[in-house]
Amino acid sequence: MTEELRRKSSLRASSKSAEPDLRDVELKLVSELMKNSRRSDRELAKAVGVSQPTIGRIIARLEKNGIIEQYTMIPNFSKLGFKLLVMTFVKRRKDTTPEEQDKIAKIGKEAVDKSLKNIMTMRGIGLGYETVIISVHEDYSSYQELMRDVKQFPYSDLSDIQSFLVDLDDKLQYRPLTLTFLAKYISELAKDERPT
Repeated sequence: MTEELRRKSSLRASSKSAEPDLRDVELKLVSELMKNSRRSDRELAKAVGVSQPTIGRIIARLEKNGIIEQYTMIPNFSKLGFKLLVMTFVKRRKDTTPEEQDKIAKIGKEAVDKSLKNIMTMRGIGLGYETVIISVHEDYSSYQELMRDVKQFPYSDLSDIQSFLVDLDDKLQYRPLTLTFLAKYISELAKDERPT
């Protein structure tokens, strides 16, 4: 099995695992909702190829299982007055104890919940950093405010915080933030896993 197929298969957990098994129709429905979550059950049923009541049952099951977490839209941030999309990478001090790491998680969660401009703050690994913050800002001074807050956060390695700034007014955009292409990929999962 190739690495690509292995990754695709991981989205479809076996029925023995804790994760629900996503059938083709469920993957198609998730894909259609990612493209446009405002569509009616009737439109979704036609696109997926099942009855309207079946769509309602599948949506309820996907919500109950936590596969559908929320219905939202992606705005044009520039037209809302935001000029910068920023990815900030933060290191944790190397000398933190497990107890301090628990404190970091609690304090971090509280700080993130207060910061309304953060689109996402997640732990991870890569480039030598442990945390990534994705945020939007009206201007550079708004971004600097975030940097002041980050630098005041306990246990951060203040000597190494890096950011990547995206000018949202830049006319040369390769692919602005959208879920459409991810939706197409998920839709292809059902096709790729069918025996030929």
